[in-house]
Amino acid sequence: QVHLVESGGGSVQAGGSLRLSCTASEYTYYMGWFRQAPGKEREWVATTERTTYVVDSVKGRFTVSRDNATNTLYLQMNNLKPADTAMYICAAGTLHSGYSYWGQGTQVTVSS
Repeated sequence: QVHLVESGGGSVQAGGSLRLSCTASEYTYYMGWFRQAPGKEREWVATTERTTYVVDSVKGRFTVSRDNATNTLYLQMNNLKPADTAMYICAAGTLHSGYSYWGQGTQVTVSS
């Protein structure tokens, strides 16, 4: 069982920045970020495997990175918008299982 612990969420005004962190209890091939806003389905935001990918709606604003030495995933979020308000959830998994481990989430709230 892989345990994931997120941190770094908070409340900011539009245009502000936050940096999320997620530390895993062990190495996994996949690590990524999802988000879920109230009343909406969970949305994939960013992932790292051999390279990094982010959803189109955050390109140019969010950067995902990973430190394999500490099993930590980061999400640098700049120029935040109210539409980015959501619970941000870290996920991890193997090539075989895909994303099968989930964190508790960290809340990001962006006010206009």
